[in-house]
Amino acid sequence: MPSVTHDAAAPLLTDLMPWSVAPPRLGRGWPTAPDAASLKARWNALVQAEGADREALFGPTRARTTHSAVAQLPGQSSGTGRLARVSDPCPEPVRVLCGPFDEQWLIPDHRLIDAARPELWRVADDEQVFVVEQTAPPGAPGPALLASAVLPLSAGRGGRVRPLYRRPGGREPNLAPGLPEYLGSRLGHSPTPVDVLAWTLAVARPGRDGCAVPLTGDPEVWERGVESGRRTLWLMRRDGERPKLPGGRRPYVRAPLTALPRARPRPTATPLVTDPFYDRAEESLHLGEGRISPVPPEAWDFEVGGVRVLEQWFAARTGTPEPGTLEAIGPAGWPQAWTSELLELITVLALLAEPRSWEADSEPGSPITRAELRSAGVLPVPDAARRPASVLDHHEEGPEGQFALI
Repeated sequence: MPSVTHDAAAPLLTDLMPWSVAPPRLGRGWPTAPDAASLKARWNALVQAEGADREALFGPTRARTTHSAVAQLPGQSSGTGRLARVSDPCPEPVRVLCGPFDEQWLIPDHRLIDAARPELWRVADDEQVFVVEQTAPPGAPGPALLASAVLPLSAGRGGRVRPLYRRPGGREPNLAPGLPEYLGSRLGHSPTPVDVLAWTLAVARPGRDGCAVPLTGDPEVWERGVESGRRTLWLMRRDGERPKLPGGRRPYVRAPLTALPRARPRPTATPLVTDPFYDRAEESLHLGEGRISPVPPEAWDFEVGGVRVLEQWFAARTGTPEPGTLEAIGPAGWPQAWTSELLELITVLALLAEPRSWEADSEPGSPITRAELRSAGVLPVPDAARRPASVLDHHEEGPEGQFALI
């Protein structure tokens, strides 16, 4: 990490990306799953139940019951009738981030979610990047920030969500007003919003007052940091060309991961999935009778918020749900798609763990401090920049099929 400036003088993430929202909070686990088919089966089980049985399966909270009347989730086409009496097909599941580097599926129905954060759903599209600040203490291993192409849910040590754009279609960057222009005056060119995000991912670190983002006016240091951050962004978003390890060290399945998740109905001869075991000497990852190698130790040891990412990923797929609940409805075996996702995740973590040469040899060079940004009028950020933009350009359906007032 370059010592661009001291934390005490460095700008904070909350000032550079001022609009933030608490992550959506489900209130119940069953509307998310690592596979979409399980969600449809759970929904069918819910709507086939009646009366008190349906309410018990649903998992009522103070915020939601099967009798709650809520508006449609922005951008989705789920119904708005009370769940106590509906028999509609399951809304089409969408991808969400359920934990660090763990994309799963969610039934996008406002009636199932205690706190959906509609303002985030309104700006979720192909142009958006969601940044999640980790709440681990200073010095904890792993990145201070995660970036995601899909909506992050409340999980682990993830903190508030900061969208890169305040409006759909990549419009109105969520940056302090005047920041890109001031950076341009120091760097000799105006950075794009993605450039600012890339730099932020490269240098952000936890501090006593929040996540610090050292800035520089040195064009060479800036360009090298942006290059490193863009690579990090590409790996975290996992879009476009699939990443590959150098030197042909691609992880392969040496023995199939065919065991069934724990607590699922299974033939007697089929072994249960056990906790994953990593053989450091052989660089192999074992799960039941399955085996994958080579798995670089950097990938196995990669942590976010003090938790190994791979262990958390496996726990989400091999846990023991309570019998008779909707969470207990899952795949009959280990889906091939999970193995493909695991191989890619191993590669991503190994690449993210590689040291970046620019971090070791960069000189401090022209730090831009909070005091300087205040003198330039960039800070303090106006209150309006911390509130969501008005993005409603269409009707949103309210409870019981009525149009919501705009």
